[in-house]
Amino acid sequence: MQLPGGFLLTGGFVEAKQTLIEDAAAIARQVTRLAHEIVEKNSGAGEVVLIGIRTRGEPLAERLQSLITGHTDHNIQLGALDITFHRDDFRERLVVPQIKGTHIDFSLDDKIVVLVDDVLYSGRTIRSAMEALMAFGRPKKIQLAVLVDRGHRELPIKADYVGKNIPTNEGEHVNVMLKEVDGKDAIVLMSYKEES
Repeated sequence: MQLPGGFLLTGGFVEAKQTLIEDAAAIARQVTRLAHEIVEKNSGAGEVVLIGIRTRGEPLAERLQSLITGHTDHNIQLGALDITFHRDDFRERLVVPQIKGTHIDFSLDDKIVVLVDDVLYSGRTIRSAMEALMAFGRPKKIQLAVLVDRGHRELPIKADYVGKNIPTNEGEHVNVMLKEVDGKDAIVLMSYKEES
């Protein structure tokens, strides 16, 4: 059975429970706070570029760009990164990848690159993203902004900016929905229980 996020369960039926964690208004507040934190930490936005990790990191980066531009009057460069072929589990995944392509039409040399993603979990996606970024220059710094940190890191990677920490247990999955991709904004905790 295929679950959100590419998880595959075998065996008996799966019982799923959904709990709404955040609604659209709460997500908007978090993204606004992230935008202010990025400007504050970097003493403005002059050297900052935003790179959204596809799929849901891209619309989050676009929202941050709009907020930061409105706050600072500095038009921040924006790019999108597809890490499909940089994943260390690329050949082992059971789902067919949807390649959307990378769009970074500017150099990252001496820039403060803020990688943007929806959920930080094991850290492997971010490691892959940093590896992919090196083809576009040598950044002055790489920072990470995520809407949700759900814990369970497998690599020593920590976000610089976090919208919300949502600790999860085994059998739980954080599903971030964004209106640009899913038609609405929400953060839902999915609990799966495999029946024997």
